[in-house]
Amino acid sequence: MKASGMNVALVCYYFRSKDQLFQLIFQSVMEEFMHSLIQVFQEEMPLKEKMRILIEKRYEFVEKNPEFPNFIHNELKRNASFTQHNKNLFDKIASTGIFEEALTAQGKGEMRQIDMFHVTMLIMSNCDFPFIAKNFHMTMQEMTEEDVSRKLTEHRHVVTEMLMNYLFPN
Repeated sequence: MKASGMNVALVCYYFRSKDQLFQLIFQSVMEEFMHSLIQVFQEEMPLKEKMRILIEKRYEFVEKNPEFPNFIHNELKRNASFTQHNKNLFDKIASTGIFEEALTAQGKGEMRQIDMFHVTMLIMSNCDFPFIAKNFHMTMQEMTEEDVSRKLTEHRHVVTEMLMNYLFPN
């Protein structure tokens, strides 16, 4: 905090705890991300295009916030009520009708028959884990920061194409 010129006592006064500060930061970052998804899901465009944009936006989000997956993982392990406190953010996504749209597309044979749980997990794991494992790859494969950044950019395209080809095989 000193590097940013913030007074530690003032921060403690306003936030009372590290949890309050974390929640404020988390809410701000997630609301920005969720709002961008809601805008896409409410657009008049084919579901396939919405899914491509979703995957791209998730990857962009994690690129801009590479520590975010680790924060979420740690918070989920540490605080059992974390998910319940933040459920409203996810309810906003559900209210767009995107899940119903996916089920309709599945019924028409436009999208692979797959539970949305698995779709969510496929997107999250394929977009988040490369950033969680970044240091592993740098060490085990003797890569520089630039090498990893280049590979992550390549991986973004691989993930997008892989998921789109899997979800929309026709």
